[in-house]
Amino acid sequence: MKGLKQYAIFFIGLLILQSCKKDSKKVIKTEPITFTKEGILTIFKAQTDSVLVSMDIEIAETDYETETGLMYRKNMAENQGMLFIFPDIRQRFFHMKNTELALDIIFLDENLKIASFQENTKPYDEKLLPSQVPVKYALEINAGLSEKWLLEVGDKVQFTKL
Repeated sequence: MKGLKQYAIFFIGLLILQSCKKDSKKVIKTEPITFTKEGILTIFKAQTDSVLVSMDIEIAETDYETETGLMYRKNMAENQGMLFIFPDIRQRFFHMKNTELALDIIFLDENLKIASFQENTKPYDEKLLPSQVPVKYALEINAGLSEKWLLEVGDKVQFTKL
């Protein structure tokens, strides 16, 4: 009888431990962040004014939007990007913390001309990525597209909000 009692206590303890394990493995499901088209952006070659590319953009202009950017995104189409609009002109610093996508960051001056680049950034890297010069805007696109589209300092950008 004593052995049966010890076995019952052991079995009940094992059940309690198992139920605790199951609770600790609960997965919180979140909705994926999807692209929301808020505008259209076109990049022109500086010397010829010929169109290099047109793309759909999301616009980040509030503090929350500019601090979050493309964090937590799983993917982005080649014809999509995020345009950051800042309230003032100054040197900017970006980082890739919580950003799963490798990106090119294109910094634009107050006249919407390309001022500098940070190309092929590394996902999750917390190293600061400076604009090198004072800027008013930044455009994030998938890594490698700046090179593919042959973008250069001085090329012009135009955008329209929807």
